[in-house]
Amino acid sequence: MNPEVLFRPFNHPKLQLNNRIVMAPMTRRFSPNGIPHENVAEYYRRRAEGGVGLIITEGTTIPHQAASAAVQIPCFHGDALEGWKRVVDSVHAAGGKIAPQLWHMGTLRKPGDGPYPDYPSATPSGLLGPEKKVCEPLSVAEIDALIAAYTQAAVDAVKLGFDAIELHGAHGYLIDNFFWEGTNQRDDKFGGSLQSRTRFAVEILNSIRAAVGDEFPLILRFSQWKQQDFDARLAQTPDELEQFLTPLSAAGVDIFHCSTRRFWEPEFEGSALNLAGWVKQLTGKPTISVGSVGLSEEFIATYRDGTAEVAGIDELIARMEADEFDLIAVGRALIANWDWAAKVKAGEMDSLKTYSKEQLTELV
Repeated sequence: MNPEVLFRPFNHPKLQLNNRIVMAPMTRRFSPNGIPHENVAEYYRRRAEGGVGLIITEGTTIPHQAASAAVQIPCFHGDALEGWKRVVDSVHAAGGKIAPQLWHMGTLRKPGDGPYPDYPSATPSGLLGPEKKVCEPLSVAEIDALIAAYTQAAVDAVKLGFDAIELHGAHGYLIDNFFWEGTNQRDDKFGGSLQSRTRFAVEILNSIRAAVGDEFPLILRFSQWKQQDFDARLAQTPDELEQFLTPLSAAGVDIFHCSTRRFWEPEFEGSALNLAGWVKQLTGKPTISVGSVGLSEEFIATYRDGTAEVAGIDELIARMEADEFDLIAVGRALIANWDWAAKVKAGEMDSLKTYSKEQLTELV
């Protein structure tokens, strides 16, 4: 099939891209003391040169003592900001666009980990999963401080010249800890119904909007599955998904990044639409799909076995031609092939390299 659909311009009022290919955020732990150096700038610059429309950085942690689980994970405050400015300038010089993924690890950061090992981890109810208490619940004052930390990171992103911001609200991290009933058993305004459990994210979005204005593009990444529970679901039906999405959309999300393990799988029985397809239909907002693009195995198999063969993209092209979703995030295939987009455009699929997990720790 013709990959031309992947290379149509994306013309959102707040974000214009040369094509529909997004570099997915992928943690690499390549920033000593949380500071991205020249090699990180080079890593992202090459993907911009390779033709990616939008780069979303690896998770970069907000200014909060419990945000990070390792000193090699890049942060988004203090001395690290100068390093991120170098990254932004390198990507822009190569003709690309870039958004930081603002991240707090929540309950998945174990006590004793990260640059502040004595600081308690942060989670709405102290739960790693249903009935698995690991720490104390956050107070309302602590929640307010976290909202302020996300807002400060967003303000800094705008000052540094980033083209958009992504909030990491997926995979069992802090924002998702509030979304998921399995980790949010609060009885105040931040807990309760599925819609009420969006309150933490909504207040972050409202605070960021008040600080950066209405014209700066905000992306929210969310998932049904959690690292603690691959079968977990926020919404069991399209109606429940709409209840979840409505307050987030109203609070200012411009683009939803809908994380699935396999982009081709239907989200609900009776329809072939994947999660991004449903979100686009329910909100009218653009969506990014993601999940094992360019691979023959989904991501857990990749990490278990170490390698995954590069797969064809006919299914992806068919779904994009049907306008199911607007953008596609490519992860490990871009680790293995910095010029993945250029090779796909040129029809050089046979020259693409196979991904291996060792490449995550190499600069390629």
